[in-house]
Amino acid sequence: MSEHFLIIDDSAIQRHLLTSFLKDFGHTVDVCESTIGVLDKIISNCYAGIFLDIVLPEQDGYKFLRELRSHHQLADQYVILCSTKSTKLEIDYGLKRAKANDYLPKPVSRESLSEVLQKMPQRVK
Repeated sequence: MSEHFLIIDDSAIQRHLLTSFLKDFGHTVDVCESTIGVLDKIISNCYAGIFLDIVLPEQDGYKFLRELRSHHQLADQYVILCSTKSTKLEIDYGLKRAKANDYLPKPVSRESLSEVLQKMPQRVK
């Protein structure tokens, strides 16, 4: 089943890689280089999930995620933090304190992405 995803990452290489994998799996993808104006984009689209980098130019992923969770229309949006921050402490912080639904360490592989998609509530493949 095809799903629609959003990738928020300032790295063109990371956006391209993740987009390619998701498209190979049959999904559609929108991309953003930063969090500027993204809340409106999320409201006007129905995303199965958002892949959110932590280190971003204007606003880090943690701060954006707090803003997203505080927005009544978007509080339940499925968000996967996608970052090079990959120690157990950093991953636990992203999941428990920042309230991400899942965490995908970089570099992303086809297999690691598939595992994350399989854990999503609607069982995205």
